[in-house]
Amino acid sequence: MSRRATLVIVVLGLGALIQLVPYGHARTNPPVTAEPDWDSARTRELFQRACKDCHSHETDWPWYTGIAPLSWLARWDVEEAREHFNVSEPGGTRDHGDEAAEMLREGEMPLWYYLPLHAGARLSADEKAELIEGLELTFGEPGRAGPDAGRADPSHAGHDHAH
Repeated sequence: MSRRATLVIVVLGLGALIQLVPYGHARTNPPVTAEPDWDSARTRELFQRACKDCHSHETDWPWYTGIAPLSWLARWDVEEAREHFNVSEPGGTRDHGDEAAEMLREGEMPLWYYLPLHAGARLSADEKAELIEGLELTFGEPGRAGPDAGRADPSHAGHDHAH
């Protein structure tokens, strides 16, 4: 047998063996028990397109997420994302809406390797700006959303407020 044939057999054998690893096979969508009070239907629509597969209990699990090692990556990504920012359960956003908007603004979300197989998650510059603003309005602290987010309110300059 040639070295090439041996290599092909070994690679196929390893590929078959890793399918036996139990992690990644369970691709679940727990019940949705909460829905954010979205600032607009447009924000919800954009979130559904670009974010819901990882940050909600409404994940679409394509066929390739059943094949290791892609199944491992998909499950790990979804578990991590839901733990950090999940719009499908009470308190699941844990006040991370501003952080989600910032990650989107900086190009950290959606993940680069998610986009090639999820064309709907590719947002135009205008759509991205709309989603960022909508996330800030939906999840941000009162008075922080918008272009002045994080800036001190000049009307409160020099005043010490107890909270």
